[in-house]
Amino acid sequence: MNETNKSENKISEKREFIVNSASLKEVRSFSREVFEKIKIDQDLKDELVLAIAEAAQNIVKHAYKDIETNNDKMEIKISLGKNDELEIGFFDKGKPVDGAKVRHRNIDDVKPGGLGTFFIQQIMDAVVFREGEKPWINHLILTKQL
Repeated sequence: MNETNKSENKISEKREFIVNSASLKEVRSFSREVFEKIKIDQDLKDELVLAIAEAAQNIVKHAYKDIETNNDKMEIKISLGKNDELEIGFFDKGKPVDGAKVRHRNIDDVKPGGLGTFFIQQIMDAVVFREGEKPWINHLILTKQL
């Protein structure tokens, strides 16, 4: 599903992706397509794509840990409002997430992995977890003032 609305600096696009690591390439491509419509610096586009890919990977790795995805889908919605606030919403049907328990590992602990949450928090202005509206279980909202 791909939906686009544009009117006076407003962009709102959403797409569903199968919950698995193979979909992450599609997630990055979708993000880049949307950001091409927004006139922002290439470095910021790259950072935003990284934040989106890391959040999507966290859904695959953590929200669906030890449960079969059964081809479940996650939805990603990217919106830019008139006030140039970028909002990226993630919706999934995985295990409920307690936002208070989401932490990155110690940055001084040098080893691969475990820094996705750190990168997301560094790139975005706000990271908020909400209970999803049916049929979704989780709703993650990332915002960035452009």
